[in-house]
Amino acid sequence: YAIEPNRLSVTRKTISLPNWHPSLKNFKIAHFSDPHYRPGRDDKILDQLVATLKTEQPDLIAITGDFIHSDPAVIDPLFKKFASLQATHGIFVSPGNHDRWIISNSNLKRAIEKPGLSYLSNQGINLNIKGEVIHLNGIDSYWGGQPNPSKAWESHKKDTPAITLVHEPDPFQELSQDHPPHLQLSGHTHGGQCRVPLIGYAPKKVKFGRKFIYGEHRNNGSTLFVTRGVGTVGPRVRFSCPPELAILEIQPS
Repeated sequence: YAIEPNRLSVTRKTISLPNWHPSLKNFKIAHFSDPHYRPGRDDKILDQLVATLKTEQPDLIAITGDFIHSDPAVIDPLFKKFASLQATHGIFVSPGNHDRWIISNSNLKRAIEKPGLSYLSNQGINLNIKGEVIHLNGIDSYWGGQPNPSKAWESHKKDTPAITLVHEPDPFQELSQDHPPHLQLSGHTHGGQCRVPLIGYAPKKVKFGRKFIYGEHRNNGSTLFVTRGVGTVGPRVRFSCPPELAILEIQPS
């Protein structure tokens, strides 16, 4: 209760992807999820997060949902905190189940885009970086929204490397079968929030977050990375599972 929920950890991983351009070697993605912002309780950890992101200077920031806990009024002050964030090629956001349960999609989009972030929900874009194209898409929450992966992928061009933001990790098997090799970034599970030390077992699992609790997973040429998230649900407690900012360096396979 007193220590771990307020102690941000930074996880650094190198991920190899098919079709990734050699000119974009060491492309740095900062990924975080699940702030579940409760003013007065979560400000310390979020201030650490923002300060750390400013020192990392990532090429791209990906945020995969669950911004609010139960009060829709906190969405504006939360994204006001994120307004100072910068990434060379943009900050991209997909929704979580709590967001879609509690706030309308239009108000969520407004709050996210007001400080200049990009909201992707069943939508994809093509980024031109150093003359190369990267497809980036976001899918609506599987638990709280109306996910439409086909719509999210419709602007993808053949043989273009792809990154998908989707809050819940468990659709990974389906998505990796139905779409070209890609990187999926997810949150939702909080890594279990409380884990058994040494063996890393997570006793509690959530809907759409039972198969892939944390870390890197592969299937059919695609890669999934699930972050432990930043905030908490229920009692504000973490054990052997600290809040996480993931710094992912992408390499050609």
